[in-house]
Amino acid sequence: MSLKTPKLTVVGAGPGDEDLITLKAIKAIESADVILYDALINESLLKYASEGIECIFVGKRKGCYAFQQEQINDLIVAKAKEKGHVVRLKGGDPFIFGRGAEEIDYVRQFGLETFVVPGISSSIAAPAYQGIPLTKRGASESFWVITGTTKKHQISSDVALAAKSSATVVILMGMSKLDDIVKIFSAENKQDVAIAIIQNGTRPDENVGIGTIGTIQKIVAEKQLTSPAIIVIGDVVKERVQLSSVVAEVNQNL
Repeated sequence: MSLKTPKLTVVGAGPGDEDLITLKAIKAIESADVILYDALINESLLKYASEGIECIFVGKRKGCYAFQQEQINDLIVAKAKEKGHVVRLKGGDPFIFGRGAEEIDYVRQFGLETFVVPGISSSIAAPAYQGIPLTKRGASESFWVITGTTKKHQISSDVALAAKSSATVVILMGMSKLDDIVKIFSAENKQDVAIAIIQNGTRPDENVGIGTIGTIQKIVAEKQLTSPAIIVIGDVVKERVQLSSVVAEVNQNL
């Protein structure tokens, strides 16, 4: 057993672009004795880890489960007691559909100190990189961020509620439920509402489809869009042209 204090830091790794990591997250990675990382992080971030420390891939993406959640929980506790500081590196923000709170609740039963470092969520960053503002005066006064698939593998009932509103709707983990989403919005006579699907947002291999509720399924097939992707629905998608050139220029100059 390690003489170091066993502790867990749950760290948001951001949406994919390695430059969208926070300074605090880098400091946490540098101080880690063990890193448990998910499939959706940019593995180049592991370069900040101290030489020789244990970095364990624990999966966690649709169709790819190197470890089940219960196994990850137990692994955090075991490694913290064995080596000290465990960093749990998660894509996006760990408290936005990232199970960060679940892991903290579990390990605190075993006396571990716990910390969290927020990350930039793909729900905000991916649209921004496409020049899509989630809110804009005259277009949208609010936005919903919804999981497309619940714990029981059903579409979230909140999607139907959001479809009745004028808000921008951002759906994570929703590609497998796209047909259901289209039906729900079509039932609200929103076939002409703009929609964007952004696969691998902020990464070099980003793939984007823009259309309407009525056309998006055809566009997805043509562009071969798959997970991981986020879905953005609302009038703000129409603002993409006005902003995309500005965003592109800024990114090129960084």
